[in-house]
Order: sequence, then C-alpha cells, then structure tokens
Amino acid sequence: GAAAETAPGWPRRRRRLTARRAAGDSVPYLLVLPVVAVMGAILGYPIYRLVRISLERYGLFELIRHKGTYIGLHNFGLILHDSVFWHTLLRTVVFTVANVGLTMVLGTLIALLLVRVSAWVRILVTAGLVLVWSMPPVVAVQVWYWMTNVQNGVVNYVLTELHVGDYFQHNWYETTFSQLSLVTALIVWGALPFVAITVYAALSQVPRELIEAAEIDGARSWRVFRDVTVPIITPVLLILTSLSILWDFGVFTQPYLLIGQAHVHPGNYLMGIYLFEEGYVKSDFGRGAAISILMLVMVAAMSVVYVRRMVRVGEVE
Repeated sequence: GAAAETAPGWPRRRRRLTARRAAGDSVPYLLVLPVVAVMGAILGYPIYRLVRISLERYGLFELIRHKGTYIGLHNFGLILHDSVFWHTLLRTVVFTVANVGLTMVLGTLIALLLVRVSAWVRILVTAGLVLVWSMPPVVAVQVWYWMTNVQNGVVNYVLTELHVGDYFQHNWYETTFSQLSLVTALIVWGALPFVAITVYAALSQVPRELIEAAEIDGARSWRVFRDVTVPIITPVLLILTSLSILWDFGVFTQPYLLIGQAHVHPGNYLMGIYLFEEGYVKSDFGRGAAISILMLVMVAAMSVVYVRRMVRVGEVE
C-alpha cells in the first residue's frame, strides 16, 4: 500500500523486485542461447561463404585457384532476367503447393483412421508407415521406376488386367505433367508416415471430455473435428506444413532420378534441378550460389505466414 511505498527500505526492495522480474524474463532466452550459438557456429560460416561466392565469378578456373573474381550482383541480375528461372519458379511453387496439400490432407486422414481402428490394426498400419519412412529415397525411386516401367511395369499390367484401359507399354514419362505427377506421388508416399504419426500423436492429446461434450450437444463428427480438434492441434499442423514446404520446395533426388538424367530439360525443371544444372553441370558455382540464396529467401518468405501463426497461437495459449 501507500504506507509500504513510503517506508525507508522500499526503493531498495523495489529495485530487487524489478531485478528479479527482469532475470525471470531473460531465462527463456538464456535457455535458447546455447542452441542459437551452436546453429550459428554450424551454419554461419557456410552461409557467409555462399553469399561471398554468389558475388563472384567462380568457375572451374577460380575453383582451382581457390579465388573468385568479384562481380557484385551480376549473377543475381543474370538469374532474374532468365525466363527459365521464372518458369521454373512458377512450376516449383505449384508443385510444392500440390505436394504439401496432399501430404497434409492424406496424413491427417490416416491419423484419424489410426484413432478409430483397433489396437492390432493400428500396430500393423504404423509398422507399414515406419517401413515406408525408413526406405532411402534412392531405393524408393528404383522401386517406383520398376513399377512404372514402359516395358514390364507392374502398374501397366495391373491396370490392363483390371480392364481400366489398354496400358500395354504405356509411357508414364511421356509428358511433363505425367513426369511431375509421378514425382508428386512418390514424394507424398514417402512423406505420409511422418505426418500421419505426428498428427496421430497430437490427436491422442486432445481431451476426450471436450469431444464427448460436443457430441452430447449434437455436433456431427466433422463439426467436432473442425471446432474442437483442429484448434488444439493447430500448432502441430503449422509445424508440419512449414517443414513440408522446406522439404518439397528444394527437392532434388526424387525428380532427378525418377525422370532420368537424359529426360531432364528446362521444360520440367524444378528449383533443385535448376540449381544443379546451372551451378554444377555448367560449373558456374557463383551463379549456383546466387540461386541458392534466392531459394533460401523464397522459402523463408513462404514459411513466414506459418511462423507468424505459430507465434500467435503461442501468445494466445
């Protein structure tokens, strides 16, 4: 009260309380500081070198000398005036949206299925998901290529036997759309286990009494999911979406190997392939570094919406 504030020792006690409050507010930052320091030590110098090389003419001759020629923003100017870059960017954005959307929707549906099935079915499905997740990308590409082979592919044989149509020696890699559709199917198939198991773990934390209360009030299943479940698992969904954007936007292994090096051309480039072709195949490492910087900026721009929503959710909680 007012009497306490006029007491002789009050200013000193007030300074101590303020100091304690400030120390308590700084604890979270102190806990995060070691992680930030380690990440800075691991990523700081490589990013610095990447930025430096992007501002230089750095080809095979400069690689041998270990010294590039400074040219400023010339590499960025060449890329931004390259029509292949803009077509590749648009194609990659559409590809990323399709992959992330399918992965999140299908992964969430599988997670909802895991909640409803019996224990032994859940174990079988989870084991299958883990096996898919543990398969290396190169092996997965070989399996999918064997299944869709034009000569003796299993997919062609099964579709023909089911009288879906005449798929004898059907070429699934004939058009750019079919090529990227197969790559999308492969990537979504490989990403589903992580999303499904993570969402299932989040669903298991939703209080059962909230769901029962909504059901007693007469809400249908989809309303219960939309109005009760989704708000609770939103942070997990946002994190998974952000990670999927990071992975799918810069994907390289699956499209480059599945489409085949001989069939890769500017008409079916994704950003990862564009970076590889411009930076490594043409041995223009300065331009490749500039493309990497632009990809980093674009991924950060696409992810900022989800990061801001995660921060807002955290503030509300």
